[in-house]
Amino acid sequence: MKNFFNKKINTVLSIVLVLISVLITVHTVFAGSIISAGESVEAAMVSRVNPKFADETMQESTLQTTVEPTEDTTQKPTGKSKSRKKTNATEATKATKKTKASAAEEPTVVFATAIPAEVPADYNAQWNAGYLVAIDNPDTTYECGQVTLSDYDRDLLERLCMGEFGSGGFVGASLIAQAVKNAICFDGYTSVESIIEGCHYTGSTDIPANDACKQAVTYIFDQNHDAVQHRIMYMYNPNLVQSTFHESQNYILTYEDVRFFDRWGY
Repeated sequence: MKNFFNKKINTVLSIVLVLISVLITVHTVFAGSIISAGESVEAAMVSRVNPKFADETMQESTLQTTVEPTEDTTQKPTGKSKSRKKTNATEATKATKKTKASAAEEPTVVFATAIPAEVPADYNAQWNAGYLVAIDNPDTTYECGQVTLSDYDRDLLERLCMGEFGSGGFVGASLIAQAVKNAICFDGYTSVESIIEGCHYTGSTDIPANDACKQAVTYIFDQNHDAVQHRIMYMYNPNLVQSTFHESQNYILTYEDVRFFDRWGY
């Protein structure tokens, strides 16, 4: 009888242990899938950054900004310096990063999404052409002529990149620098100072630029590259301010917390 009960107890314990093992396995797999999903969201943005620019080097003064394309690449068209002058937009359409409106004027913001190109974007082609971040809606006709900076404008722009998005490292500063270059190429501005005033940039220019910002200005202006294969005209941080104006524009990408846009139409 004693052996009978011992066998029963052992059987029950074995079943309990099996059930516990199954539950632990299921929990581990489920938890692992959640972690993987969370990591994939983060990795999605990281995977867009040109692999030639590793994250750990973006803040360093030793950053090399000369891109050597791999074989069978499509180079970004360069061409001569040119400026596409346009009639300046109204103050409403010139609102930029941190312009606040009253609650009555700012209903709940619906975030815009990028409109993918008809043909799936080729990330490698964008990277090999020197773009820092690959996007799903590249403008293959995009071209902004090279702009030469005076010493004064260079220093001011480096400081502006620092004040606007210095936390974004080399890539973040390059996105700001491209927006400034685009304002010169497409809206006819002739100086960084006039862009700060006309486009209502609010980032401080009192803080000396770090090496990442200086490298970004060199990459975008001196080497005539761009951060993305698309025009950038506006940007803002939704964590700081709501803006239905920005979200009504042509959304390009979000880098860290900053959302970048183009105008509709040229």
